[in-house]
Amino acid sequence: MIFREQSFFASLFSKSWVSVLLTILVTVLMFGFLIFIHELGHYLTARLCKVSIREFSIGMGPKIYGRVSKKTGILYSLRALPIGGYVAMEGEDTESPDPNAFHKKKVWQRMLITAAGGFMNLLLGVILTFVYVLTFPKYYGNTVVDYPEFSYSNQCTEPLQVGDEILSIDGHSVRTGQEIVYELFRAGGDKKKVYTDEEAEKVMMKVDLTVLRNGEKIVLHDVVFPVGKDEGVSYGLRDFYYNAEAKSLSSTFKNVGRQMRLNVKMVYESLFDLLRGRYGLNQISGPVGTAGVVGEALKNDATASEGQSRNSFLYLFMIISVNLGLFNLLPIPALDGGRLFFQLIELIFRKPVPLKYEGMIHTVGLLLLLLLKRNQQGHVHAVRYHRQIHRRCLSQDFRLLMDHLLQGSLLRLPVLIIRSQE
Repeated sequence: MIFREQSFFASLFSKSWVSVLLTILVTVLMFGFLIFIHELGHYLTARLCKVSIREFSIGMGPKIYGRVSKKTGILYSLRALPIGGYVAMEGEDTESPDPNAFHKKKVWQRMLITAAGGFMNLLLGVILTFVYVLTFPKYYGNTVVDYPEFSYSNQCTEPLQVGDEILSIDGHSVRTGQEIVYELFRAGGDKKKVYTDEEAEKVMMKVDLTVLRNGEKIVLHDVVFPVGKDEGVSYGLRDFYYNAEAKSLSSTFKNVGRQMRLNVKMVYESLFDLLRGRYGLNQISGPVGTAGVVGEALKNDATASEGQSRNSFLYLFMIISVNLGLFNLLPIPALDGGRLFFQLIELIFRKPVPLKYEGMIHTVGLLLLLLLKRNQQGHVHAVRYHRQIHRRCLSQDFRLLMDHLLQGSLLRLPVLIIRSQE
């Protein structure tokens, strides 16, 4: 069957109800897979360190199927909710007489097990980055080769010129087209750089560029670029074309390294900007909020013109995987990074923090995070949830679920870059 006007997937997305169902399905499967990979890291490392494991579950909620291994005694289960899974280790949260209990292992072994989940997400991020880079028809560099019919950056007092090799934007080094897009994108969120051009009736920004022109390194001050805005987030836009590089084995690995560096930089700088108050917590998307971006990415890919490969979903998948890995390793209560912090204290002072006190800190920290996020989003007042959350935090299933949901928190800044890459 030949579709003359639109592809099969594009035709699916033309039906709103099908689009919604596909978005929900893909989002659930994506987060489920990412969390499964995370828990698989804990499981494999725990087996390597000979920790007693009670259960390794795919999914959460009511058990649909379960089988106990005769060799290891581990229950392998399939549960109703396809949102990842979990590893139940003996002695993880309470004291246990089992000689192979988690809390009886050497501190470096426990740290390795705790960190393994985040590192597995980072490893997956590297693999996805490699695949993403391979899908590029060409690798884009940092040299200006042309302009559209009208642009602002070549009309200002110190303009960009064709042939300029852009070395840095406001002091941040760039080597690829992807890095240029990101730095301009991020600069548009700086209120000190943004202004309104009354004559053009447009919001603009001014940045400083370091370029290599005719073999000489020069600094261009107050180069003008347009600014866009989406759901409260302002971002700068590129208004020139950059050069394309030939693909080779060496250039592929070089671009994978640069893209992965950019992924890490993107996540940490976004979180740092959040802490500085540059963005509000209402601009954080959890799994539910990110579903809208997933749907948009799928639609972008489905409706791409012939010969055009946007790979928006793959890009989003890659960023979320890296985000999960890095965010999970931060010293935040209830997450693996918070557990690593207590294990580090034990390593330094040669004495573990009692499990009951560590558990109390994780519970209180989790409560504060949940209440902060709910109040920022205008949800139900925190007081109503205090007793419920306090009781339910005693449940391992609930703790694991909230652990995963918090790991899935993602600033809209990185995912909005999808829209400015074309």
